[in-house]
Amino acid sequence: MSSTSTTAHPPAPLSRARRILGSFGFQITAALVLGVVLGLIARQLGPSADGADNALAETLATIGSSYVALLKTAVVPLILTAIIASIAQLRRVQNAARLAGQTLLWFAITAAVAVTIGILLGVTLQPGSRVDTGALETAEPSRVGTWWDFLIGLVPQNFLGLTVSTRASAEGDLTSTVGFNVLQVIVVAIALGVAALKLGKRAAPFLEFTESALKVIQKALWWIIRIAPIGTVGLLGNAVVQYGWEKLGTLGWFVVAIYIGLALVLFVVYPTLVKLHGLSIRQYFSGVWPAVQLGFVSRSSMGTLPLTQRVTERNLGVPREYASFAVPFGTTTKMDGCAAIYPAISAIFVAQFFGIELQIVHFVLIALVSIVGSAATAGTTGATVMLTLTLSTLGLPLEGVGLLLAVDPILDMGRTAVNVAGQALVPTIVAKREGILDLELYNAERSGLPFADDSDDAVADASAGSGADPASGAPSDERRAPVPTA
Repeated sequence: MSSTSTTAHPPAPLSRARRILGSFGFQITAALVLGVVLGLIARQLGPSADGADNALAETLATIGSSYVALLKTAVVPLILTAIIASIAQLRRVQNAARLAGQTLLWFAITAAVAVTIGILLGVTLQPGSRVDTGALETAEPSRVGTWWDFLIGLVPQNFLGLTVSTRASAEGDLTSTVGFNVLQVIVVAIALGVAALKLGKRAAPFLEFTESALKVIQKALWWIIRIAPIGTVGLLGNAVVQYGWEKLGTLGWFVVAIYIGLALVLFVVYPTLVKLHGLSIRQYFSGVWPAVQLGFVSRSSMGTLPLTQRVTERNLGVPREYASFAVPFGTTTKMDGCAAIYPAISAIFVAQFFGIELQIVHFVLIALVSIVGSAATAGTTGATVMLTLTLSTLGLPLEGVGLLLAVDPILDMGRTAVNVAGQALVPTIVAKREGILDLELYNAERSGLPFADDSDDAVADASAGSGADPASGAPSDERRAPVPTA
């Protein structure tokens, strides 16, 4: 007599290894390690005979800069098509104005908490009193932020908000760089979307084209995101080559203060807000982490924008109609790293360095600038611009900016990571408070994938002919968060 029994066997080792190696999280982590290793090797090799970077260093720099440039090419078409398509859905939404107001409110709340942390750290650690004044040199900033920048930045200079800057090299050669002002792109997109909404049926072909173009852009963006590990190797490797850690020198206490503040915001303040809104902290971090990692190595909130918007929609469950406005707008105005922690501690550092005693009114002004200043410099916002705006408002010496330039790239990595995390957090909180967050998508198992509902590129293709949302691989009516109707 024989008997058969079924016993569950663990997956074969080869199968488990393939899953691990195919995990996006593993690939990014491996890229981080490889980038550091290659960067250290390139530093050890030193410059070539003619004084230029060696071949490995140049390769890492080219890979990193090319990947960021590739991501930035998607920013303008993504913002234009996503915002226009979202505004077309406004007739289904009765609380659009409330969503915008809540977004600005939570931008201000989180900025207020971040700048308070920065002020407390600056006063407690006294980084400006712990430096060798003879080891630092002052220098005038190349650009100074002003309160007029916001109004100026709102007016589009051309259809796509393109800007051209010219810089002279040491040899006297002129180099022109083409960029764009995201705030102006948002203004143009909103104007086109509202115009299409007012035209009604006559604008239907235009809106159909926009929707189709958005799906094409998202598809191409997915391919760009999938090669993020390659870009990560170049970006981090180049950072190691260019900056290393020896530049910390006498500014060690200042760097420590900044990173303590960034860590408190990212790992204490943000998780607390997530928990207070009844959401899983683990799911928030696993959802936003791909964008945080890329922000850290790329040092560019703008370059990370396409990925930030995608994780906000796909991993955190924020409806596209809302995320396509909130995330790009947050990229220009929501910067807890660059516009709150950094300028607060830096302003206190400068005051301590020059022996200027700050009063209560100065700390109030630091908080005011941090909360509303990023909007005042929107479209041109950077840590240096925010710092100059803070120093000029407080009447502190602007040449103090030059004291901190040596370690700015090292700080910029952490600042950008926190910026990106906050730009995804606020839309998630607001969507939860307004009852439009897709909790099923937020809590979905991601299994090492960059997005919870993207098992692979083939899913999107297979779903295209089955009534599913090509971007998510699931029926669009089931995968999209409910939007309140009038």
